[in-house]
Amino acid sequence: MLIRKPADHLPSDITSESVYFNRRAFMLGAAGLLLSAETLAGLNAKKSPLSQLAANDKPNSLKDITSYNNFYEFGTDKSDPAQNAGSLKTRPWSVLVDGEVAKPRRFAIEDLLKFPLEERVYRLRCVEGWSMVIPWVGFPLASLLKQMNPTSRAKYVSFETLQRPSEMPGQRTSVLEWPYREGLRIDEAMHPLTILAVGLYGNVLPNQNGAPIRLVVPWKYGFKSIKSIVRIRLQETMPATSWNLANAHEYGFYSNVNPEVDHPRWSQASERRIGEFFKRKTLPFNGYAEQVAGLYRGMDLRKNY
Repeated sequence: MLIRKPADHLPSDITSESVYFNRRAFMLGAAGLLLSAETLAGLNAKKSPLSQLAANDKPNSLKDITSYNNFYEFGTDKSDPAQNAGSLKTRPWSVLVDGEVAKPRRFAIEDLLKFPLEERVYRLRCVEGWSMVIPWVGFPLASLLKQMNPTSRAKYVSFETLQRPSEMPGQRTSVLEWPYREGLRIDEAMHPLTILAVGLYGNVLPNQNGAPIRLVVPWKYGFKSIKSIVRIRLQETMPATSWNLANAHEYGFYSNVNPEVDHPRWSQASERRIGEFFKRKTLPFNGYAEQVAGLYRGMDLRKNY
């Protein structure tokens, strides 16, 4: 994992993918920066003390990240999102934050882009057994939720994806119950590793990767990181989630990466990093155990999968 925070000035150009690999001081975003529909501006930043956690993880190529996707709103094949997501209109866009909060509010995407942005290089582990390393741009979800003044009854956070079948052809099928829904416990949502991503690799977030704003929770299987969010609701009860509704036996609410708990139809002990031939061992909590294992102290992670 790599976390970098913003500095005080902007360079004039976007950093290309090739330059990115050679200049690890790259950073994106700044407080008050408004992202256009075409590009993000970049800036230099100091390394976080956590940056060494990803020292041996080279990010996947932009092509890998944008052409091999699960986003069932655009189809079930890995190539479908890249082929079909161009129809999605991401402006205007807003996100409603409500529920057990003192200050419910609807945020225009331009308001959310004013949060100080950080580069986060995270591992992504899919429940299907493949993985990537992705340089996201975003901000901690906690920084948004704290502004809402959650009440004492806010125990969980639910998320909802846009439902617009005219632009999301996969929603014209019954492969899942629409709109797509996900959820976290409040302490998971408030954890500093949990972010709302608005870009990757120096550009605005591509539609197939969840534009214009998505969740990223790096210690959980990828389907927990819901895309194209339009609603965030704080609530007292555990929210229903799409894959749990579809098949609770295979997809639990927590869905933490755990190599010791197999999927009913395949092992989770190893994974194939996209772009590599040989498999590698899967790490507990996707390699973030030191940071997040304490959230589950005393829990049976085989039962609470």
